[in-house]
This record gives sequence, C-alpha cells and structure tokens, in this order.
Amino acid sequence: MIRVLVADDQALLRGSFRVLVNSAPDCEVVAEAGNGAEAVDLARREQPDVVLMDVRMPEVDGIEATRRICGSPETAGVRVLMLTTFDLDEYVFAALRAGASGFLLKDTPPAELLTAITVVAAGDSLLAPAITRRLIEEFARQGGPAQRPSRELDQLTAREREVLTLIARGLSNTELGEQLRISQATVKTHIGHLLSKLHARDRAQLVIAAYESGLVTPAR
Repeated sequence: MIRVLVADDQALLRGSFRVLVNSAPDCEVVAEAGNGAEAVDLARREQPDVVLMDVRMPEVDGIEATRRICGSPETAGVRVLMLTTFDLDEYVFAALRAGASGFLLKDTPPAELLTAITVVAAGDSLLAPAITRRLIEEFARQGGPAQRPSRELDQLTAREREVLTLIARGLSNTELGEQLRISQATVKTHIGHLLSKLHARDRAQLVIAAYESGLVTPAR
C-alpha cells in the first residue's frame, strides 16, 4: 500500500482527497494536516510514502514544510507532491527547489491524481514535458535565480551532461533513448549517476540543477 499524508488548510478538500485516495486499491490516507507545521510533524511520525502538499497554508506554508521534510534525514524517504490552484503559481519553482518531486493543479482529474501519487511513490518525479516547458517559461519570464557555476557539473562525463540537458528540456526516458540511440537500461544508468553526482532526489531536482548552473538557458 502507498501511504499518503494530505496537507491542506481546507477541511473540505482534505476530505475529498481522502475519499479519492482511499478509493484506489493500492493507496491509503494515513493522516491529515491543516498547516505546514502539522504536515512536518506527521511526516516524521507516520513516515508516509507521499505527501499531498498545498502551497498556501497558515503558520508554515507548503514550501517551507517541503523544505523541512525533504531536508531532514528523519524523512529522507518521504516524497512531496505539491498541489496548486494556478497553472503557473509563482511558488512552483521554489517548491521544486525545496525538494518537491512535482506539482499538480487542484482541478486535475481524479485518475491523473492517483497516477501521480503512484509515480512519485515509485521514486520518479512528476515533470511531464509540457509541465517542464511551462515551468521553464515562467522561470525565464521572472528572470530566475542568478546562474552560478557548479563544481558538481565538472565531474560529469560528456554523455551525462548531454543526458542532463535533454532531461531539462523535458524529454522522457523513451525520448532520451531514441535521440541518443541508447537502450532504456543505459538511460536509467546515466540518470542514476546524475542523481548520485548532483545529490538530487529525483528528476525534478536534476532540472533545477541544469538551469541554475547555466548548463541550460531558458529561451526568452
């Protein structure tokens, strides 16, 4: 069973998510939090596989709660899936940088939300190509953080840099294999090396690293 923690300041939404998640044969809601501080405490106590985290909450917001959960050894195995009201929420990039494995709109169809939980619980990130493009467009529009050289990139091989660049451009593993003419097993091996060398939790963190280091530049 995939154990899920729901964090949202609206009780009606929490209840709706609970009913939806519990309707899946392989998922169950183990706890609910009404703010970020509760989410952090419950994540430590319950050790859920996935936290459905609202961005805007009182006391401690979803971004800070995500940073505390993803940055603590106590909850290293907990994945965070951010929920936002707007397609290009101004906080989405900050949420991913804080350690979130992806984000969804609150009006996402129920089946897609359940699929997203499964994807994130499996250790993948929820950054579909279309979402990646929109995220980067917004990142470019806002100017983004100042690019900074990364010594970690110096230890990457030429092929790993190539794979990282394509990941940041929004290509799936299948598309990576087709473009580079390598097997899926080799693609996964390269991604594993990137995660290890860049100390990234998942694919979302690789995208952040690629853009913040200047390896990939958003087209304006």
